[in-house]
Amino acid sequence: MKQHLAHLTYLVRDYDEALDFFIHKLHFNLVEDTRLSESKRWVLVSPPGSEGCMLLLAKAVGDEQLKFIGNQSGGRVFLFLYTDDFTRDYDNLLQQGIEIIREPSEEAYGIVAVFRDIYGNLWDLIQSKE
Repeated sequence: MKQHLAHLTYLVRDYDEALDFFIHKLHFNLVEDTRLSESKRWVLVSPPGSEGCMLLLAKAVGDEQLKFIGNQSGGRVFLFLYTDDFTRDYDNLLQQGIEIIREPSEEAYGIVAVFRDIYGNLWDLIQSKE
């Protein structure tokens, strides 16, 4: 059997606002942006060099979805962004004015810092020791 995750839904208030953050601040690639209706788009982004799972930016509709923007994991770290150059990417977070929640620390698995995205979700930036 062979399976893999293709996309994770990431709730946003506004497609273009989210794209600005991911493309211009985190330097993700825009994989696809297809208009499905007047108010709905199929928008996929992925980190540079990624061959795996992509984020599907989904505009929240209605009060129930809106209340989960920025809290998709109940306040825990939501996404884990692995890098081949921690210093480069951490410096970029600082230059972009992205809020650092936990300063870099050396752990058994590598170096890690926690940052908050445009909506308040927490991310780990990790460079593994391997």
